[in-house]
Amino acid sequence: MTTKANTRYIEAVGRRKTAVARVRITEGAKNAFVINEKPVADFFPTEEMRIVAQEALTKTEVAAKFHVSAHVKGGGSHAQAEAVRHGLARALVDFDADLRTGLKKAGYLKRDPRSVERKKPGLKKARKSPQWSKR
Repeated sequence: MTTKANTRYIEAVGRRKTAVARVRITEGAKNAFVINEKPVADFFPTEEMRIVAQEALTKTEVAAKFHVSAHVKGGGSHAQAEAVRHGLARALVDFDADLRTGLKKAGYLKRDPRSVERKKPGLKKARKSPQWSKR
């Protein structure tokens, strides 16, 4: 736990592809979910992405206890939502180790390592080669 202006919070980092989310949870503060100083409803355009970002809280049923603040950069909007979920799950485990089993079983503690494969020289894309011609 870190102390900053008499406010105790737990911070964790979540990642997905090139998106990085720094998530802070504060216990007992006003219950809100803020991403990059915007409410979650304004930051994520679709309901599906809002649900993905908040899944770790709803799975553990502790949503009413915490104020969640996240700073996200990089990646697309869906990768950012999954990065917030990963960071939030890590922060909840730091808060209470008993929550680990449920979050781990749901797969929220695993960093999804898949990312775009790089383009290779002599090829058009990562694996697509130029069309072969006999002459």
